[in-house]
Amino acid sequence: MAKVSVIVPGAGAGRRYGGKRRKILERLGGGGQPVFIRTLEAFVNREDVCQVQLVIAPDDLEEVRSRYGGNLGFMSVRIVPGGPTRSQSVRNALASVRDDAELVCVHDAVRPCVAQPWIDAVFAEAEKTGAAILAVPIHGTLKRTTDRRVIDGTLPRQAGQELWEAQTPQVFRRDILLAAYAAGGEATDDAALVEAAGHAVHVVPGDVRNVKITTPADLAFAAAVLPTLPKPKQRQPLHPFAEDQQW
Repeated sequence: MAKVSVIVPGAGAGRRYGGKRRKILERLGGGGQPVFIRTLEAFVNREDVCQVQLVIAPDDLEEVRSRYGGNLGFMSVRIVPGGPTRSQSVRNALASVRDDAELVCVHDAVRPCVAQPWIDAVFAEAEKTGAAILAVPIHGTLKRTTDRRVIDGTLPRQAGQELWEAQTPQVFRRDILLAAYAAGGEATDDAALVEAAGHAVHVVPGDVRNVKITTPADLAFAAAVLPTLPKPKQRQPLHPFAEDQQW
């Protein structure tokens, strides 16, 4: 079993989400856990995970440490200040990846509905091939539009069969990911940097329930699907949640 260092980027501005607070601090189901706590819990109890790092926007560091520091300390989660871009945020965490980690997993802080069997599958594929991501095939008829949202073309049906929507976790052999980031560049996901470095990235079929929270509607969807997620063979106890613990 390869040891895995997990990086959880949560420093994005979330401009498309709107609202009065960051997406990662929103609560699932109103009175439930903050999104980022639920996301972290998917990884901290795994035997193959040797390290978890949460990347937070500098403006959020004080609030996260004061309100949730006890939880993060109990889960042995390291907080890393984020950068101006997603790629820079991941770079900041890569600088502290443990030496004994054979694989590095990057998973969005705002994907709280990732299930253990999906994590198992992408970890196994990355261990075998060196680079793997979860993704879901795109179905339906695809339209190309102008900047005024007027249809100016329809993609052939076979094109849709070749298109996949990337998800996370995205998992890579440590040396492959470090080399891809050392080459510089920016990308919206880690697989793009690894692809640009010339390494093949394998797709593991995911699930539409592994939603990335981008809008308030996504938050409601995530809360609704959480009870439907496939369970591991033996569920580990979750960490207790209490806001009043101090860092």
